[in-house]
Amino acid sequence: MIIDGLQYNNWNRALFEQARAENLTAIHVTVSYWENAEETEANIRQWNRWFDEHDDLILPVLNGADLERAASSQRTGIILGFQNCSPIEDDYRGVERMHSLGARIMQLSYNNQSLLATGCYEEHDGGVTRFGREVIREMNRLGMIIDMSHSAEESTLQAIEYSNRPIVISHANPSSFHSALRNKSDRVLDALAAEGGLLGCSLYPFHLPGGADCSRARFCQMLCRLVDRLGIEHVGLGSDLCLGWGYDKLAWMRNGRWAKTTDHGEDDSGTPAWPDQPPWFTGLAGFREIDEGLVQEGMSRGEIDRIMGLNWQAFLDEGLAPEAA
Repeated sequence: MIIDGLQYNNWNRALFEQARAENLTAIHVTVSYWENAEETEANIRQWNRWFDEHDDLILPVLNGADLERAASSQRTGIILGFQNCSPIEDDYRGVERMHSLGARIMQLSYNNQSLLATGCYEEHDGGVTRFGREVIREMNRLGMIIDMSHSAEESTLQAIEYSNRPIVISHANPSSFHSALRNKSDRVLDALAAEGGLLGCSLYPFHLPGGADCSRARFCQMLCRLVDRLGIEHVGLGSDLCLGWGYDKLAWMRNGRWAKTTDHGEDDSGTPAWPDQPPWFTGLAGFREIDEGLVQEGMSRGEIDRIMGLNWQAFLDEGLAPEAA
């Protein structure tokens, strides 16, 4: 079972066919960055059309049983998620609305201060807000997973504390591996693991030492060190692949509607282009490279299988179930 904790691609049938050719069991896909409720619902309707048009290749994942259904039918399960809380706007009832439409993962903030928590690019981290605590309770109740990939340190630690269910950091790496603001401190990672959470390790170049020059061996050695520190059950993959887009989409991810001038972020060269991927991970075939790299590092088959997807499966099976009444 191979499960990728995050992709944001310009989806089409050819990419769905590639996912099947590489035996991807499930992918968490981004439906919203800065979109409001109306815009997000339009994006979800597009996914519903794709589910109808390509039902031989993909299916929606709403619960753990759908992962098994994807695997047994040799299709790729799609988990709809938000990289920001903008789709719920300023109404806690928006959580249930989006859940009813199929959303299953939501970040509390995306780089900036949100109504729920502080993003990783802000100078001051005020933590999870009063509204944020209400939304955490509602997400816990429904079985919508809390993601803190783009959130600041104190906000992330508070989300771990306030949530009565394990949370995820779906696409980031240890800051000890690379010092990008988006990567996470040992303090955060230790707290995440202590409460049953999961880290999806990222292949996005700005999250890697040396960017595109980061070797497969170096990345896999980082995975091995994480297993030693956190325990095998808390480590997975979240590639953060963004295939098939022009620069205008990258600008939307960075700027949204909040900035008049281009926001390059502290870990960006400022070049108006997508960063180059490492040559061993330029697309969906890269998962085979990670598998082979972990074999080279001496990891057991059972441990590799957990990192490649079984840990995500266990996390989703529990996290997507609604709380017992």
